[in-house]
Amino acid sequence: MKQLRSHLIGIDQGDVVLFSDFEDGGQMWTGTGARERRMPVWFSRKFLAPPSVSVAVSLWDVDTDSAVRMELAAEDITDTRFEIVFRTWLDTRIARLRVAWTAIGELESEDDWDIA
Repeated sequence: MKQLRSHLIGIDQGDVVLFSDFEDGGQMWTGTGARERRMPVWFSRKFLAPPSVSVAVSLWDVDTDSAVRMELAAEDITDTRFEIVFRTWLDTRIARLRVAWTAIGELESEDDWDIA
């Protein structure tokens, strides 16, 4: 459990198109086997420490002729950014994917003192 000690809590969020591979014959649509797509996302304001980040599929367009296999994660989380990571494998074909994300964490306050 992450415990927040600050009275100043930030919630940042967004919704991004991770890929649209059906338009140009990209690997998520035409490929097979293990495939991965990463996208860096920068927060609108620096957090005091790495925040808690959640990601969720907000749109997907998939071929239903095979099983839909996917993993979606937030990785490499820092106080200023993180990466959305999408993985699929075998014969799954995904035309496009949009991802919603939310970050919650402490923000710096004018009342915080840095005595160093």
